[in-house]
Amino acid sequence: MTVLHHTSHKNKTLVALLAFLFGGLGLQRLYLRGLRDPWLWAHLASLPACALVSLAAPNADGFYKLLPLMVSGLVGFLEALVLGLMSDEKWDARFNPGSGKQSDTNWPLAVVLVAAMMVGAGSLIATISRLFDLLYTGGSYG
Repeated sequence: MTVLHHTSHKNKTLVALLAFLFGGLGLQRLYLRGLRDPWLWAHLASLPACALVSLAAPNADGFYKLLPLMVSGLVGFLEALVLGLMSDEKWDARFNPGSGKQSDTNWPLAVVLVAAMMVGAGSLIATISRLFDLLYTGGSYG
């Protein structure tokens, strides 16, 4: 007797949207691989890291206190782009090997990817600008 193991089909557009909206918390990793994914825990570790920075340096600028979460969010934007730009064939081979369905992404994924690129690039530029402002001028410009 053969037992067939049917896995649920993972939606690439949903993963890209989760990475775009909640990438800093790793919800896309939870959806794809579950609680055993070490990168999920790396994303979630940014929250206690923020608390540790706040406790270790209570007089520090708020930017430094939120920096671990901001870095995790930036990685989330990057993950949205990497996962969303993966070909449907490669996506199905990696995340849907036993689902019995084939992915066919359409224009909503393109909208999510454009938004991830715009917001992610803007956030990266703003983070680098603020970091350099704090490091080299002591926060003179903000």
